[in-house]
Amino acid sequence: MQTNGRHRISLLVSNKPGVLSRIALVFARRGFNIDSLVASTTTTDEYSRMNIEASGDDKTLHLMLAQLNRLVDVIHAVDHIGENIIQRELALVKVQCPPERRTEVLQITDTFRAQTVDISEETITLQITGNSDKLDAFQTMLEPFQIKELVRTGKVLMSRGAESTA
Repeated sequence: MQTNGRHRISLLVSNKPGVLSRIALVFARRGFNIDSLVASTTTTDEYSRMNIEASGDDKTLHLMLAQLNRLVDVIHAVDHIGENIIQRELALVKVQCPPERRTEVLQITDTFRAQTVDISEETITLQITGNSDKLDAFQTMLEPFQIKELVRTGKVLMSRGAESTA
């Protein structure tokens, strides 16, 4: 299947120091750029799950997945392109917002089902979760208010239904 160079890879790995560096090195050696990376423990502290979105060609990805699956600390690595998955990310956005413009910002917040997490005299900090397109659109709508700070998590994903992710 053609993927236009975008790949969503999940890995189940041993939760040990140095595992992330070895995985990142495999991506770098194969010429893949990591666009998004999330790593966290699973239901047990023994393992971590990594979700990586990367750019590169399909043939190289196939070779890279085989190499990743041969690493001692990688339990399983899989590309989720074409699979039925749930994918989300979170963003925190701090916007310049004097009291007289607060209603406008709060209307945008409600439209996108975002939440207000902090308000000061001159700024408002908002939290939003969803797919990348939703977060991009939210950011675009807030740009006229002067975004002071923006931070986005990497993309997390999970297979739909009863099947395990990786």
